[in-house]
Amino acid sequence: MPRMTRLGDITICPMSETDLDGVLAIEKGSYPKPWAREHFLDELSSPYAFPLVAFDGNGTLIGYICTAILFDEAEIRNVAVSYALRNCGVGRLLVEKVLAECRNRNASYVGLEVRVSNLPARALYERLGFKETGRRPKYYENGEDAILMECRLDQTGDN
Repeated sequence: MPRMTRLGDITICPMSETDLDGVLAIEKGSYPKPWAREHFLDELSSPYAFPLVAFDGNGTLIGYICTAILFDEAEIRNVAVSYALRNCGVGRLLVEKVLAECRNRNASYVGLEVRVSNLPARALYERLGFKETGRRPKYYENGEDAILMECRLDQTGDN
C-alpha cells in the first residue's frame, strides 16, 4: 500500500525535460493512447504553454498538467495523476493552480475535453466551476464521445 501523501506536502512547479521519464510513466498508465515524449517536448518549448508537475514530500513526481494560453483563451491539454494517488486531491490542486495562473495571465476562460466515461474528472471540473458546453462525437480512439467543458474566468463569483 502506498504511503499516504498529505496535500500540504505537495509541491507544484514548472515541468522540465528532466521530469519527462516520470511524466511518461504516469501518462502510459493513464491513457490507452498516451502522448509520446515529443508531445511533452513540444509543450516545454512552446511560448504559449506552461506545463506543471506535482511532487510529493519525498520528491516523487505524482502528477502533471499541460495548459496553453493564446490571447485570452486557455486550454488544458493533458492532465494525469499517479494511479495510487487518484481521488486524493492532487488533480484538484493542479487544476486550481492552472486556473490561478490563467487568471494572472488575463485569460477569459479555460477549456478542456474529457471522456464521457470519466465521471470523477467531470465531477472535479464541475466543482471547480467548469460547465459543459458541447460534445465531440466519437472523439476518442475507442469511439467514445468527448465532453467539452469551459470555466469562465472573466466573471465575478465562484468562477
